[in-house]
Amino acid sequence: MKQLFVGADPEIFLVNAVSGALTSAIGRIGGSKYEPRQLPLGHGFAVQEDNVALEYNIPASDSQQSLVDNINKAMTHLLEMVGQQGLSFSRESAAFFPEDQLQHPAALEFGCDPDFNAWSGKMNPRPKATDATLRSCGGHVHIGTDTTGLDRAALMRRCDLFLGVPSQLMDNGHLRKKLYGKAGAFRPKPYGAEYRTLSNYWIFRPELVAWVYQNTRLALDAEHLPVEEEKEAILDAINHNNSAAARHLVDKYNIPMVM
Repeated sequence: MKQLFVGADPEIFLVNAVSGALTSAIGRIGGSKYEPRQLPLGHGFAVQEDNVALEYNIPASDSQQSLVDNINKAMTHLLEMVGQQGLSFSRESAAFFPEDQLQHPAALEFGCDPDFNAWSGKMNPRPKATDATLRSCGGHVHIGTDTTGLDRAALMRRCDLFLGVPSQLMDNGHLRKKLYGKAGAFRPKPYGAEYRTLSNYWIFRPELVAWVYQNTRLALDAEHLPVEEEKEAILDAINHNNSAAARHLVDKYNIPMVM
């Protein structure tokens, strides 16, 4: 069996713990993309400010249980940390921020590194919303394997089937797709690839974290599945929030879900 390592760099919005008002993370968390703030949880745990959101990193997990444990460890520590500032986590993956929370120049910075479309092979255009106050949170899945000659784009297309398609039925955060979350979005990495289609919805429930590892394993192992034959249905399900198309694919391929 191929070895599988799964990591993540989820983003989370912060809210006032009493009023629930969205609050920018800028100046409250520390760390940046190029100099993340290391957490006292062990190697690979870090946090940073990403636009108005908090973003954290976990070490690569070599099992379903270790992914659950690593996400839980980071979430518990960070929730306590922001709680000391009277803040808490929002579970929304997209939201319109009050303009008074977007005054810092960092609130206008979006990811500068390009990502790619596994179906077209082209670079994805920079996101641009009609409302400049819209911000979103991803739950990107970092996939590493000992497989030599890995076809990253093909793996990402299978991740669309096993992760992106069922998530259309499991995640109600469709607003995020005005910015991010389209089918096949990924970045190639030295260790494998970063699948960027999912929102952060799965980090808040241990059973969903376990599901991500399980279905990533299914995607890795399904290398002979003719996913390309389902291209139109997959793109329709993910990009257009077509629940009927998603349900058809889930039933056809008996894809596990957690509701």
